[in-house]
Amino acid sequence: MEYRRLGKSGLQVSALSFGSWVTFAKQVDTSLAKEMLTAAYDAGVNFFDNAEGYEQGQSEVVMGQALKELDWPRETWIVSSKVFWGGKLPTQRGLSAKHVTEACHAALRRLQVDHLDLYFCHRPDIDTPIEETVRAMDNLIRQGKVLYWGTSEWSAQQITEAHQVAREWRMTPPTMEQPQYNLFEREKVEGDYRPLYDTYGLGTTIWSPLASGLLTGKYNDGIPQDSRAALPGYEWLRDIFEGEKGKRRIAQIQELQKVADGLGISLTHLALAWCLKNPRVSTVILGASRLSQLQDNLAAMDAVEKLTPDVMEAIESIVQNKPPAPQRFF
Repeated sequence: MEYRRLGKSGLQVSALSFGSWVTFAKQVDTSLAKEMLTAAYDAGVNFFDNAEGYEQGQSEVVMGQALKELDWPRETWIVSSKVFWGGKLPTQRGLSAKHVTEACHAALRRLQVDHLDLYFCHRPDIDTPIEETVRAMDNLIRQGKVLYWGTSEWSAQQITEAHQVAREWRMTPPTMEQPQYNLFEREKVEGDYRPLYDTYGLGTTIWSPLASGLLTGKYNDGIPQDSRAALPGYEWLRDIFEGEKGKRRIAQIQELQKVADGLGISLTHLALAWCLKNPRVSTVILGASRLSQLQDNLAAMDAVEKLTPDVMEAIESIVQNKPPAPQRFF
């Protein structure tokens, strides 16, 4: 396993990490969670991702119980939560100081830990001043309940404002962002955030590196009944896959499969290795509903060295979606 600094912080995170979105509490119970967490941990994974919004907090309950029973030394692993969707009432959602604080306390109880290593604002909240959210995060850090805070799917402008507020009031700025990033979703990581890496030392914990499973090739012939897109509540994902955009992407995936075949690797490993090639990516969050699936994804580290500059160019010629570099006028 390779370890990378989380942005400019001193925290070393495994290049591959494991998240609970969709699967824990829906498809993965505590027993299977222990097996999967153990497989990841034994492979060198040290970061486990979660959120209050995953299965209304039950995902954290399953992970917390599994981690308690595994009883690994606390200093050997990193766990996160995210705040935004805690319930239906106005005080149970968003990024107000009240909800940020109370959601942290609830996550600590569900995960059965005394501090969160990483705590993310799951989405921006246009109804709450950024200063209020920054101050709430700073208070939690000063209390020792959170070590690093960050954002998820914020714009570069919003992240910049958070840094400016923190600097002005001598509060703790965000360390990391959790954006979607894969061969089809590149604008934020490679475009919008470009100035933030050097200016603020932004770290990234990317989600959906396989585009919700599309980049495994399993949707090329339709939607399998045991897939994520077939689950109740994920009709929006099925609509994407079956729409015009999905059809175009499947045609590109068939070309990417040829590249993977030429390298002697799976399409899944090609897609994960491509994400890992980006030095701005601190960690790639894996998701899985089966132990065998997770074990296979963890083996993608071996494929990174096969993505030579020529291979990366061949991939680029297929997807043709690289965000343009900033324009120079001299």
